[in-house]
Amino acid sequence: MNIKKIGLTALAGSLVATSAFAGSMSVSGGASLSLEHINGGAASSGKSFTMGNQLTFSGSGEMDNGLNVSLSFILDQNDNATTAAGTDKNDNDGSPFDSHSVTISSDSLGTLNFAGEGGSSATTAVDASAAGDIWDQFDDEGGLEPTGVGSGNNMFMYTLPSLMDDLTVKASFISSRAAADSAIGYSATYTGVEGLSVTYATGEDSSVGNVNEASMLKGSYAYGPVTVAYSDYEYDAQTDSADDEMTSYKLSYTISDELSVSYGQEEITTNSTSSEYEMISASYTAGGMTITASMSDATDIDGTTTATEDRERWALGASFAF
Repeated sequence: MNIKKIGLTALAGSLVATSAFAGSMSVSGGASLSLEHINGGAASSGKSFTMGNQLTFSGSGEMDNGLNVSLSFILDQNDNATTAAGTDKNDNDGSPFDSHSVTISSDSLGTLNFAGEGGSSATTAVDASAAGDIWDQFDDEGGLEPTGVGSGNNMFMYTLPSLMDDLTVKASFISSRAAADSAIGYSATYTGVEGLSVTYATGEDSSVGNVNEASMLKGSYAYGPVTVAYSDYEYDAQTDSADDEMTSYKLSYTISDELSVSYGQEEITTNSTSSEYEMISASYTAGGMTITASMSDATDIDGTTTATEDRERWALGASFAF
């Protein structure tokens, strides 16, 4: 009997309200424009412009029993394919709806978040590489990518009440789904040394009868204008050939309050292949406007040495706060 799963499920059930209530909502969004170009060998995606197209509806309040409740709902054009007619009316993936969640919290009970869609497990919530997932910029090019575990729709994330100063502990749970068993994960983050942040997370995901596990170790240290970060993510599947690992580091330098530069690198490996990514970037902020520029290189993105599997990318972006 898995006592940990029973305890987390019981806690989730005890905190979830059984009656609906209405409240006021606010809407936030951002204005942004970006331009990117990817090429390499015989492959070239040309130049493409994009703009920010996401709106977040949110609201919160304190109930008579002292619990704080908040709701978040995101609209994001083309985030999901439109749900086809005749599919399950409870499908959470219909366009243009994106991540949505409700959060219930108090100082004594901790924080429980239930994500109807876009939920992260304790592991996937922190599995971004130290360099910021450079590989994701080339994802549409068919490259290798790390395998996440335990996330999905109808996900619970529980943040424990403070156990000690500067230590944050979280646990996640997702119930059994079609052809998949329930999954649980844990993470702990310590920030008790000035400038230092260290996180360890572990979790699992499983098809029926097969358990896949993942772990993440990452840390960063800031000293004056310099910040150094490192991460190591390991995915251990039931089938050895499906294992993968991603290591990454990043070096950032803050030149002034307005200008910063950084260099990052990632390597993704399986038991027989590997790919490498690196990026240099700069950011300048003035008067509510932030300009970003980056240049990225990808080597053997699909794990082969084919010439066209090397890519180069440059990007420019502008975001506006008002």
